[in-house]
Parts: sequence; C-alpha cells; structure tokens
Amino acid sequence: MKNKLEYLFALQLIDTDLDSLQEQKGDLPFEVEALENELAAMRARQTAAEQAMRQAFSGRDNADNEIVTLREKLNKYKGQQLSVRSNREYDALTREMDAATEAVARLEKEMGQMEIQATTARTESEELKEKAAVIEKQLAEKQAALAEVSKLTEDEELQYRHEREKAVARITKQDLAAYERIRKAKKGMAVVPVQKGACGGCYNRLPPQKLLELRTNEKMYTCERCGRIIVSDGIVETVKLAKKPK
Repeated sequence: MKNKLEYLFALQLIDTDLDSLQEQKGDLPFEVEALENELAAMRARQTAAEQAMRQAFSGRDNADNEIVTLREKLNKYKGQQLSVRSNREYDALTREMDAATEAVARLEKEMGQMEIQATTARTESEELKEKAAVIEKQLAEKQAALAEVSKLTEDEELQYRHEREKAVARITKQDLAAYERIRKAKKGMAVVPVQKGACGGCYNRLPPQKLLELRTNEKMYTCERCGRIIVSDGIVETVKLAKKPK
C-alpha cells in the first residue's frame, strides 16, 4: 500500500508541474480551440450555402429547358389546329395546349423562386467566406503566439510527459481511474498531504485516530468532506526526496 500511495502522490506532483506549464500559456489553448471550432462551423455553413446555390441554379436551368420544350410543343399544336378535321381532335389539341401553357406558367414561377434562392445562397456564401478569412487570420495569430510560448516550455513539458508515462505504468487501472476522476472534479488536485492535522485540499480537520492510521500508510484514506486522497508526511518526504537530482 505504501508504494501505491507513493506512486499516486508522485503522479500528482508531475501533473501539478504540467498544469503549471499550461497556465503559462494562459487562455491561448482555449482561444485557439474556440477559433478552430468556429472556423470549422463557418466552413460547413459555407459549403452548405454553395451546395444550395448550385442546386438552385441547376433547378432553374432545368426548368428553363422544360419551358423551351413546352413552347416548341405549343407552336406545333397551333400548327396542327389548322389541319384538324373534327371537333374531337380540336378539343384534344386545346387541352394539350392549355396543359402546356399552365406548365410554362408554373415553371416560370419556379424559376423566379429558384433564382432568388440561388442569389440568396450565393450572397450568404460570399459573406461567410469573408468572415472565415477574418477568423483564419485571428487563428493564425493565436496559433503563432501559442507556438512561441510552447517552444519555451517544450523540453520541460516533454520531460514531465515522459515521467508521467513511467508513473502511470506503476499504477493499476482502477487506482488511476479513481485518481483521474477526483482530479477532474477537484481542479487538478486529487492527492494532497496532511497539513497541520487537516486535509491539504479543503483544510478539513482530521480526527486524531485517523491521523494515527494515516501515518501507518497501510490504507488509502480520502477526505470525508472533499473526497481527495490524503497521504502522510512520510509519503511526501519519500517522494520529494526521490525527485531531487542526485
């Protein structure tokens, strides 16, 4: 159990160092992520607008072709009316002409609607393209600033990442899952030392009996108030001594 507590506290120290490096970057990582998400959403909207524009123009052109065909039929029907020999044939041609005329009127109306839709979609696409260009510029500036800050801490961060991998390898999946759960809930602090007889996380006073049991390092104790894992002074000293350069 003592080794388990040492491994967990060692992991906490490493994660605290990594958190400190992340804090040096300020809000830049979050700003970059937010701009990336905004740009992706805007590009998706632009793509949808362009697709809608193409579909509307295509529909307009198809309707125009149909109108041309219908008007050719109307001219043909008008010529045939002059040579019909019966009222039945004349009435049949009239019905065909009426149907074609109605179809032309309907298609012309649809063409106008599709023209409006296409123009609206094209305007939206152009506006989104301009906005995306502005966001791209902002994103490039933020990414450059983040890269500059990251470069200053790159070697140190790589070292901590390597140390973390080694520390995690010594911890069971169950203990690691518990650690990560507490760490997420408690703003990065999952394992804390005893401080003047209290929890080092929330400063809740610990009963004397629990303090005595804690010093034996034979069991994993969590704070009754905040739920953090509490380790004894002995664990803290052992881990910090091991971290000192030899």
